[in-house]
Amino acid sequence: MSGSKQPKKLRSREWFDNPDDPEMTALYIERYLNYGLTRGELQSGKPIIGIAQTGSDLSPCNRHHIELARRVRAGIEAAGGIPFEFPCHPIQESGKRPTASLDRNLAYLSLVEVLYGYPLDGVVLTIGCDKTTPALLMAAATVDIPAIAFSVGPMLNGWQGNERIGSGTIVWKSRERLAAGEIDAEGFMAAVTASAPSVGYCNTMGTASTMNSLAEALGMQLPGSAAIPAPYRERGQMAYDTGRRIVEMVHEEIRPSDIMTREAFENAIVVNSAIGGSTNAPIHLNAVARHLGVSLDNDDWQAVGHRIPLLVNMQPAGAYLGEDFYRAGGVPAVVAELLKAGLLPHPDARTVNGRTIAENCRDAASTNAEVILPAAEPIKVDAGFINLKGNLFDSAIMKTSVISTEFRERYLSDPRDPEAFEGKAVVFDGREDYHARIEDPSLGIDEHTILFMRGAGPIGHPGAAEVVNMQPPAALIQRGVKSLPCIGDGRQSGTSGSPSILNASPEAAAGGGLALLKTGDRVRIDLRKGRADMLVTDDELTRRRADLQNEGGYRYPAHQTPWQEIQRGMVDQLSEGMVLKPALKYQRVARQGKGVPRDNH
Repeated sequence: MSGSKQPKKLRSREWFDNPDDPEMTALYIERYLNYGLTRGELQSGKPIIGIAQTGSDLSPCNRHHIELARRVRAGIEAAGGIPFEFPCHPIQESGKRPTASLDRNLAYLSLVEVLYGYPLDGVVLTIGCDKTTPALLMAAATVDIPAIAFSVGPMLNGWQGNERIGSGTIVWKSRERLAAGEIDAEGFMAAVTASAPSVGYCNTMGTASTMNSLAEALGMQLPGSAAIPAPYRERGQMAYDTGRRIVEMVHEEIRPSDIMTREAFENAIVVNSAIGGSTNAPIHLNAVARHLGVSLDNDDWQAVGHRIPLLVNMQPAGAYLGEDFYRAGGVPAVVAELLKAGLLPHPDARTVNGRTIAENCRDAASTNAEVILPAAEPIKVDAGFINLKGNLFDSAIMKTSVISTEFRERYLSDPRDPEAFEGKAVVFDGREDYHARIEDPSLGIDEHTILFMRGAGPIGHPGAAEVVNMQPPAALIQRGVKSLPCIGDGRQSGTSGSPSILNASPEAAAGGGLALLKTGDRVRIDLRKGRADMLVTDDELTRRRADLQNEGGYRYPAHQTPWQEIQRGMVDQLSEGMVLKPALKYQRVARQGKGVPRDNH
């Protein structure tokens, strides 16, 4: 811990102890006394620490935070702070329709208003399920009061007999088995439900484990905190330590902008490649960076992260699950391997405990070389993302660590045209169209077909749905063709092992090239050149675009709620973080002028 210093003035004193305005001080303080707090506490000069509570009955992945918050409160009080717990807008990946990512920006907006408009000197961000982590980090970035993240942790390992059953990943595997006739609907249900044995988020390296690991790699969590399974006693102990540390951070005036620098984001990109992280990570980290004014784009993800080896043997890219990752050493062990290999670009990046990431992790070590492998003997080399471009889109991400042997042999192993393939496009407009027509034999889908999903982006779905990882028709699966190339302007679950080309920007609904594609067009993908193109003449594309404009543009479903209309009107594309464009001009708002908003009376 770095040496402490007293801040010039706690922000909360503008509400609770302002001698220049006793009338407003009385108004602000009196209602906070009605459940037992005292004037002595609120006017003592103790920091007021918010606990941004994401746990609720609607958010089962984060629900354990309701219990963990008690230990956070105890840590805050032990360090001389006063805890104020408050709810955040719920975001549950598997529960919210039409997609949980629709609510990431809504939760962000709500938390910005809370952190800025209430008497808070610092905040503990209770992160977990996929979108809660970026939503809370985005808000902390915008307001820029001292903040520390605290993960709820993954579930315990799922088991079916002697087989590890990974949450999310088992869904995609069971879909194949169901289509192949190997299991029935009851078998499907039994396998999937076996993957959720305890409180916590996905026990695979899906988006939840990825984003919580990256919050630690960014320096926003205490070292070692990301991978602790939710039910373990160490999770409660870490909650206490986190509560203590945020009070110290307020006194030391350490803010998100001090931690989440360009260097920290580059470290996080490298860690993402090493852990086999989710394709949703670029969307969310690009968004956090933009709210800080830090330059970060998908080209950076390829330039910084593509040549990094895969070290973590965890589903969907590997075999193990969350408990195994924790017991093998978690994020600190991964960072230690990267440090030894000279692969972590910025060892001196600062973290929330006041030390550098190298100081935190250099003495860590993997205790299970089957789960966290040495950098000299990785599972795969060059395991990061490729950022593809062409006349189909300006940017789309492909995760190379999940390219299976079957997929590589079928599509990427032609010695005359290595790392490239061509195929006939079959185009679906939204998930409903896909499910209605995927088994239609008249489409002529075979192993040389490329499946396209459009109308699934931030505007089209709306919110960008996890629908791009489309499985082949049952007849192909029964022949042993378990995956086809999939491309789309939506997302896919981080728990999916499909090597899809995702997050295509601009999306069809925003006038991207996917809107011009037709079933039957030939498409070429070249990973070496980073290209994805429909083999259609420029003149033909010009004609198609004119026809589309005459028809009123690409059609997508009508708004169903006020928020859907509001977000569609101001949201940016996936490659740009899917942020609300007008929000970007509001940065470090708690440091502008007095750092507090106008009085309310």
